[in-house]
Amino acid sequence: MARMSDTQPTDGKIVVDTITKEFTSDSKTVTALRDVDFAVEEGEFVCIVGASGAGKTTLFRIIAGLETATSGTVWLDGEPVDGPGMDRGMVFQEYGLFPWRTVLGNVLFGLEQGDLDAPARDARAREMLELVGLEDVADSYPKELSGGMKQRVGIARALAVDPEILLMDEPFGSLDAQTKDLLHGELLEIWAETGKTVLFVTHDVDEAVTLADRVVVLTGSPGSVHEIVEVDLDRPRSRRDDAFAEYEQRLRDAIQ
Repeated sequence: MARMSDTQPTDGKIVVDTITKEFTSDSKTVTALRDVDFAVEEGEFVCIVGASGAGKTTLFRIIAGLETATSGTVWLDGEPVDGPGMDRGMVFQEYGLFPWRTVLGNVLFGLEQGDLDAPARDARAREMLELVGLEDVADSYPKELSGGMKQRVGIARALAVDPEILLMDEPFGSLDAQTKDLLHGELLEIWAETGKTVLFVTHDVDEAVTLADRVVVLTGSPGSVHEIVEVDLDRPRSRRDDAFAEYEQRLRDAIQ
């Protein structure tokens, strides 16, 4: 069972407090994460990076409330996480769109679980499609969209319920480099406009330096926090800058 402390140990919108996760099968126990600690401030954009097997996705799922920690606590605004919630919008690498629903219908899905009436739901969904630049394909179906467009639908759907936090697990990992670059810019614009707190998992250090205020580096097996790197670069950021390359190398060295 996860340890539930009485009080949040430090300030932050999200506080990951000594999270350990073990998996048991066939009488064998494997530790995926051990004593992971860090905090994310309100409105901050934080990336989690690490080599394969460092537990990035497991940690993401615990923060999202989709997995339970073996010990430790994740806190959101001083309250312990005990399951998924509308305060966290989630975007995954797999698009997860309903093929039988239109683009608008997919964005409406989360809103249908709330208290808004039909006209208000429709207006909110269309507002989110405009935010991600897809208002012209509202009546299209997922099979008619490119990968980048599908992921933008996923972002619109996550934002539609107005979550305080946007959790993203390698959302651009399957996209080509040009599309990924485009979506980086669009995501940063959305983040600046909405003021959301963003926690973004990636294996790509270039992506982390492009996006993040700070980067949490997980290393080892079990995964633990090796270093937290503050990216002190103005946006938009250029890969051609020497300082950008220095941050990339620092993260690569930390992961290795």
